[in-house]
Amino acid sequence: MKISLKQFRESLLGKVLEVIDNLLVAAYLIPTLFGLILVAPFGKSIGDSLSHRFEIMATERGRITAGLQLITFFGFAVSAQTFWISSKISEGGNFCASSTVFNCDDLIGNNDLNVDPVFGLSWGMIGMMVNAFLLFMVLVIKNEPNGEYTERFIKLGTIITGLGVFVIMLLVSYEIQESKICLYCTTAHIANLAALFGFLRLRKLFDDKSAWKAKSD
Repeated sequence: MKISLKQFRESLLGKVLEVIDNLLVAAYLIPTLFGLILVAPFGKSIGDSLSHRFEIMATERGRITAGLQLITFFGFAVSAQTFWISSKISEGGNFCASSTVFNCDDLIGNNDLNVDPVFGLSWGMIGMMVNAFLLFMVLVIKNEPNGEYTERFIKLGTIITGLGVFVIMLLVSYEIQESKICLYCTTAHIANLAALFGFLRLRKLFDDKSAWKAKSD
C-alpha cells in the first residue's frame, strides 16, 4: 500500500509533535521527582553532596524546603501549561490530539470536565493559584523558619495539599470515564502528592524543635 507525500508529511509531523509533547512532560516531571527525592529521608545523601554548593542543603529543614520549592514551582508551571492548552482548544486549535490512550485534548478540551463543578473555574487556573500560594508559603518558611507564620503555613500547606487528594480522585475518575490519560494532569497530580509529603515532613520536623533549629556544620 503506497503512502502519498502528504500522508507521509502528516505522519512525520504527528511523530515530531508527539516527541515534543513527551519532552515537555519530562521537563515538568523530572524536576518534580527530584524535589520529591530531596524531601524524602533518603534524599539526605544527595543534599549532602550538594551542600558545598548550596548551603541550604546542609540541614534537613533546608533540604525539604528546597525540594518543596521545586515541586510547587513546577506544579505551577504544568498547571499553566494545562490552562494554556484548554484556552488553545477553546479557540479551535489542538495541542496533543492523538488516537492513543495518552490524549490530553480529549480531557482538557472537554468543557464538561475541564472546569470545577462548583465555581466553573478551569482546573489549570486553580492549579496555578494553589501552587503559587504554596510556593509563597514555602518561601516564607524557608526565609523565616522561626517566624510568626511558620507553623500556620506548615499546617495550611498540609491541609491544602490534603484536600488536593480528593480533587485528584475526581479527575482520575474522569480519565477512567473517558478511557484517556492526560500526562500533564498526571504530572500535576504527582506534584500535589509530593507537596503533601513535603509538608507532612516539615510538620514532623517542626515538632522536633532541636532538629528544626539545627544549623549546618
